[in-house]
Amino acid sequence: MSIPIYIILLWIAAQLTGCKALHPQPVTIAISPSQTASAFEFRTLESPELKRFLETNLHHEISPWPLKEWDIKMLTLSGFYYNPELDVARAKWGVAEGGVITAGERPNPNIKFTPQYNSAAVNLSPWSLGFILDIPIETAGKRGYRISQARYLSEAARLNIATTAWKIRSRIRTGLVNLYSATRTEGILKKQKGLLEEMLKVMEERLTYGAVSLPEVTKVRISLEQTLLSLRESERQIIDARVQLSDALGLPVSALDGIEISFDFLQTVPENLPLKELRGKALTSRTDILSGLAEYMASQSALQLEVARQYPDVHLGPGYTWDQGDNKWSFGFSISLPILNQNEGPITEADARRRELESRFITLQAKIIGEIDRAFLDYNAAILRLKTAGSLLSARREEEESMYVMFTAGEIDRFALLNTRFEVESGVLTRLNAEVDLHRLVGLLEDTLQYALDSAPETKGGSKDER
Repeated sequence: MSIPIYIILLWIAAQLTGCKALHPQPVTIAISPSQTASAFEFRTLESPELKRFLETNLHHEISPWPLKEWDIKMLTLSGFYYNPELDVARAKWGVAEGGVITAGERPNPNIKFTPQYNSAAVNLSPWSLGFILDIPIETAGKRGYRISQARYLSEAARLNIATTAWKIRSRIRTGLVNLYSATRTEGILKKQKGLLEEMLKVMEERLTYGAVSLPEVTKVRISLEQTLLSLRESERQIIDARVQLSDALGLPVSALDGIEISFDFLQTVPENLPLKELRGKALTSRTDILSGLAEYMASQSALQLEVARQYPDVHLGPGYTWDQGDNKWSFGFSISLPILNQNEGPITEADARRRELESRFITLQAKIIGEIDRAFLDYNAAILRLKTAGSLLSARREEEESMYVMFTAGEIDRFALLNTRFEVESGVLTRLNAEVDLHRLVGLLEDTLQYALDSAPETKGGSKDER
C-alpha cells in the first residue's frame, strides 16, 4: 500500500508551519557571587567606559580626564551609569515589552492525526488515516484589548525607569548635603576645640595664681571634652555620608578617595517659588502619577477583555480521511456555549481591580498635594530660620570686633576675647545647621515635585567667609 502524495505534503506542511530557525547564542555562565563582588570593588570614577557614557549624554568631549572636580550633575550621571537599580527597572520594562509581543500573537492552529486499524478488512488495507485541523478564530476584539492592556503596562514599566532615576538623584543629593554638613561641622568644631584649649590654658595659669577657682577651670575643661565628643561624632558622620553617597552612586566607598567634590549647588537656594504652578505641574507630570494612570488604563483594557470573553471564539475544523482507498473530506466548526456561566466572575474581578486602581490614583494625588503643601510650609519656615541665624551671626561678629578693640585697649583680658570668638563659632555652627536644614527641605520639595529647582529665582545661601 502506498500513501497518497497529498497526505505526505499535508503532513510536511503541518510540521513546517510556524517553525522558526534558532540561532545559537553564547552560553551564559551562571552568576558567580565572588566575581560580581570583585567587579564591584574595581569600579571607579576614572573608568573609560564611564567617560564615554558621560560624553554621550552631555554631547561634548570631557577633557581632562579624570575630572579634577565632581559636581552634582556629573555625579548624578555617574549614578545612572553604575547604580544597578536602573538595570532592574530597565529589565522589568523589557519583560513588559515582551508582554506586548505575547499579547499580539494569534493562537496557532492544531492538527490532529487519527489513524485507525480495521482487523476485519478483507482484500483492502486495514488502515484508515485521518487528519483534522483546528483553526481558532478570536472574536469580539479580544486580541486588541490584550495588546492595549500590555502596552499600558509597558508604559507604566517605562515610567518606572524615570521614577527610579529620580530616586537615585535624590539619594545622591542627600548624600552630598550630609557630606557637606559633616565636613563643615568638623571644621567649626576644630576651631572651637582650639579656642577652648587656649581658654583652658589661660584658666589653668590663673588657677596657679589663685585668680580663679577650680570649678571655673573644670567648667572650661568639660566644655572641651564635650567638643571633643562632638568632633568624634562629626568624623563618624563624614564616614557615614561617604558610604551613603557611594551607595547611591553604585560604587565602593574607596572610589571616592582622593576626588574633589564641588558643593556649588548649595551656594544658593530658590526663593519666592510659584506654589500653585509647581503643584499643578507635579500633579500632571510626576512619573508615578503617569505610571498610575497607565496602570488604570491597563485595568480598563483588562475589563474590556473580560467582557469580550462573554462571546465565544470560533474553532473551524476542516478534516481529511483516507479510508481504505476512499478520500473523505469534512468541514465543521465549534463554539463554547455560554449556558452555565457568562464570565461574570472574571468581569466582576476586573471591574473591582479597575476601581481599586482608580482609588489608588486619587489617593496618590491627594497624598502628593499634602506632601507638597507641607514641604512648602517647612521650606518657607526654614528660609526665615536661616535669615534669623544669619542676623544673629552678624551681631556676634560685630560683638567680636568690639571686643577685639577693647582687648587691644587693655579693657578686657584674653579669656574674654577667646570666649567671644567661641560664641561666634557657635553662631557659625547654628547658621550652618539652619542652612543644611533648608537644603534638605529643598531636596524634599524637589522630590515631592519631581522637579529640579536649579532654574528658580535664587537668594544667597551664605557668604564664603561665613562658610
